[in-house]
Amino acid sequence: MSARYELEPLHRNTPDAELLDDLKRVAAELGADTVSITQYNNLGRFHASSLQRRFGSWLQALARASLASRNMHVTEEELFDNLVELWARLGRQPRLSDVTSQSSRISGDTYKRRYGGWRKALEAFVRWANESDVPTSTRATVPVGMKHRTPRNVNYRMRFLVMRRDNFKCRITGRSLATDPSVILEVDDIVPWESGGETVFENLQTLAKDINIGKSNLEMKSDG
Repeated sequence: MSARYELEPLHRNTPDAELLDDLKRVAAELGADTVSITQYNNLGRFHASSLQRRFGSWLQALARASLASRNMHVTEEELFDNLVELWARLGRQPRLSDVTSQSSRISGDTYKRRYGGWRKALEAFVRWANESDVPTSTRATVPVGMKHRTPRNVNYRMRFLVMRRDNFKCRITGRSLATDPSVILEVDDIVPWESGGETVFENLQTLAKDINIGKSNLEMKSDG
């Protein structure tokens, strides 16, 4: 007997309460205060797209079910910074299947919700990355005791530009996420802030975290 093909039901006449109750049931099964699209598609009676169509978005469905939504207030630069790290670690374009709780600080569902799909999220990231021009700076240092012209902290865009220039490798050891997944890369000043160093492109470098800590300890000892 040949196999029969059947269409999935549209659930157009399913009451809102029934959809929301099923969403709450999945959360209870998971023992969590929220549910991702992937989790719901694995455990729910309906498909996540049915809830998204009914309530306008997955976030609104979660809100109607009185469930929390993770990463709601993540900024675009934080989303892209996470992608920079993921891309550098893999050494290639990340796939949605690469975005796991072990590899990424932000869920794949967050990118899909924010941009309307994983591919669109990558397209937005590539535009941001390719349009990131190296800022023109004035001087890399100011005389000790004079007021700095730049903020102390390195913003996400500057961090990306410096790491891209340094090929996402520690400038001292050559370690990178692609060759050593355990390495943590940071961007730090060459001339220390306390010695008049400004937070400008020319005065920043990519360092492995353990090297950066060692550098800071040496600077503290020399100051003492």
